[in-house]
Amino acid sequence: MSDQNTLDKLLEKFTADSSIAKELKDAARELVLEAKTQALDVRQQAESKLEEVEAQEETIKKLRGRLEARIKELDELYEKEASELEKLHTLSKKEAEEKLLSVIDKELAQEYARRIRENEDKIKTESDKRARQILVTAMQRIGTENVSEYTLYTVELPDEDIKGRIIGKGGQNIKAFEEATGVSVEIGEPGEPIVTVSSFDPVKREVARLAMEKLVADGRIQPTRIEEMVKSAQKEVDQVVREAGEDLLYRAGVTGFPQEIVELLGRLKFRSSYGQNMIEHTLEVTKLGSAIAAEVGADVEIVKKACLLHDIGKAITAETDKGHAEVGAELARRYGIPEEVVVAFEDHHTENFKTLEAVIMYIADAISGARPGARKEDYEGYVKRIKELEEIADSFAGVEKSYALAAGKEVRVVVNPAEITDAEMFKLAHDIAAAIHDKITDFPAPIRVNVVRETRASALAKPGN
Repeated sequence: MSDQNTLDKLLEKFTADSSIAKELKDAARELVLEAKTQALDVRQQAESKLEEVEAQEETIKKLRGRLEARIKELDELYEKEASELEKLHTLSKKEAEEKLLSVIDKELAQEYARRIRENEDKIKTESDKRARQILVTAMQRIGTENVSEYTLYTVELPDEDIKGRIIGKGGQNIKAFEEATGVSVEIGEPGEPIVTVSSFDPVKREVARLAMEKLVADGRIQPTRIEEMVKSAQKEVDQVVREAGEDLLYRAGVTGFPQEIVELLGRLKFRSSYGQNMIEHTLEVTKLGSAIAAEVGADVEIVKKACLLHDIGKAITAETDKGHAEVGAELARRYGIPEEVVVAFEDHHTENFKTLEAVIMYIADAISGARPGARKEDYEGYVKRIKELEEIADSFAGVEKSYALAAGKEVRVVVNPAEITDAEMFKLAHDIAAAIHDKITDFPAPIRVNVVRETRASALAKPGN
């Protein structure tokens, strides 16, 4: 019995120990799993840290390379500057100053050219659209005519015989005619029944033409009759001048000008510039100027009067050596034209603009003169201007060749890329344009300067033997 109890106790103890062992075993398994998980996390963290360290080492390596390259550049620069200083050591103070100023000028020129380009781009972007709208609107409001031919001051004769009567005995008739009219008379070649009258004064030329027609029609050509016909022609031309001036003011919608100014404006009927009649040009400029002034909010009346008077000096420039703008301003002030009107047109060829109205007057004049078909030029003048444009451009350092294109409205300049940098191109274009403006004052339209810089390489492939 006691053995049985002992056995039961031992069995009970074994069962209890097995449960504990199982619990211990489960606990140990959990600890092992947890340890493995922690170890895995630690390994992953270590690998991540290692990658970061490797990336940092790579960055440090690159930075070190850059630093070493920079140090090398500085060493080279130091050597170069040391060499330059050694050279300067042999230079005089003046030579050293000139060398330094040359370097500074080149740097400033590049900076200046860069700023020019930036400002040009900005201004062009902001203003082109608005300017185009204003000009198109202004031009749409006027009607224009094309010049078809120059005015000829010739008188056709009914036959060759009358040439002798025009000349007179010993040339007395032709001399009397020239003295009375103030013009030169040329008799046509044999077989050409014409007489040509010429004078720098267009009104005198018109009086002479009309008087000659009257004399030819009358047939009685002698000094007394010549004097009568010239007086008669003068009265007719004076009347035409007055009517032309009044008609111009009426068509322009302007009143209040003194009679002397009206008559001076009427004289423009017989004046032309590059084949463009000055009365029609003046009216066209007035309409353009008024339209532009209305668009931009300027004083329309000042612009209108300034446009009417801008070429009035041409009515008497044959009698003076001064420019027509200066003469016109003097005339306007003499006859009491308001100063703000005179200021708006007196500098339209010097471009020394003092008011917005002066700028508008200049623009209107430029548009009228530059539009297609407005003006004609003589061939010699055209060739001379083309040659002058190319000579001006060729005179600048670094220019290989220049070409005047588009009837002289564009100058294309080809430069040596070894002497002119991209930045210096813009300054060169402005300098050439300024030189053209200073040296050529009679061109009828704006001239654009385009500078071309390009590097070309070529090779020759020879055929095999």
